[in-house]
Amino acid sequence: MSERTATELKSRHCKPCEGGVSPLTAEQVRTYLKDVPDWKLTADGKHIRREWRVQDFGTALDFFRRVGQVAEKEDHHPDLHLTGYRNVAIEMSTHALGGLSENDFILAAKIDTLPVTLKT
Repeated sequence: MSERTATELKSRHCKPCEGGVSPLTAEQVRTYLKDVPDWKLTADGKHIRREWRVQDFGTALDFFRRVGQVAEKEDHHPDLHLTGYRNVAIEMSTHALGGLSENDFILAAKIDTLPVTLKT
């Protein structure tokens, strides 16, 4: 696997995935996580997750709207979680693979560029 940066990931586009391909190996996942350091591997090793505590409910909904626009453009869709009216979490995996693919990290890098007002 070649070296890349978050900037390079942001410039890529998700590729269609219908299965038949293996998910990333644990070593590959560790390498990709270096490019999106705010994202963490879930306990099952099959998802990446990032959490935010945003200013208020409206901010959370607006953020999800913008995440949805990026996800639709990339045709790769994360799981969106909103609890306690301002605790936002996003989880990603490639459902067709039952694990992680480069697409998850591309979308994570793109989500990281979206501004959001955090609770101070």
